[in-house]
This record gives sequence, structure tokens and C-alpha cells, in this order.
Amino acid sequence: MKKIEEGCEFIHVHEEIVKKVEKEMPGEERLYDLADFFKIFGDSTRIKILYVLSCSEMCVCDIAQLLNMTQSAISHQLRVLKQMKLVKNRREGKSFFYSLSDGHIETILSQGMEHIGEEQ
Repeated sequence: MKKIEEGCEFIHVHEEIVKKVEKEMPGEERLYDLADFFKIFGDSTRIKILYVLSCSEMCVCDIAQLLNMTQSAISHQLRVLKQMKLVKNRREGKSFFYSLSDGHIETILSQGMEHIGEEQ
């Protein structure tokens, strides 16, 4: 069986394409921030939390019950999600209710689900 190469058969740089993309390419710091953003989605517990919050605003107790986890574990993950501005909270009496920070997060989740659905 012939091995399929991922590179070009001969070296020829397409200068006009390279220059066009260089102009549009974000800076290094912006790309590192984007990579950090996507790292948050690399944890299944955080994905579960984001998914349940896409369905309804919930308090830590509710999320812990639903995911069969401790409140401490949920609180830790919510702190991470809040630091990355993926979730927000509001206080109601002695409870804090969490929700997705904006519609972008729900869009990312639904597009991810759509993408993995295509593979099946």
C-alpha cells in the first residue's frame, strides 16, 4: 500500500496566499488566549456543567445532584468556568444560581454536538 504524504512533492511557496493570510492572522497572544479558551472544553465535567446550564439556570446543589458529584467538585469547576467568562451567577437569598454567560457558549456546544453527530 502506498503511503500518503501530508506535504508537498516539491517546494513552491504561493507568496500571494501567504501574504493574504499573514494580514488576516491574529497575533500570538490572541491565539494563545483562544487555545486557553478551548482547553476549558477539554474536560468532560465542565462540558456536562455547560450543557446542563444551556438547558436551565441552576444552583450548585442542583448541578451536583444531576451530575452525581459533590458540591465541592462542582464549585471548583464553576470557578474555572466563571474565570473564563463562560458562566455567570446571581444571588437569590443564600443560593447562587449559575447560567451561561452568553449565547456564544450555547452555539459552541451545539456546533460541537452537530460535528460529532456527523461522524456517526
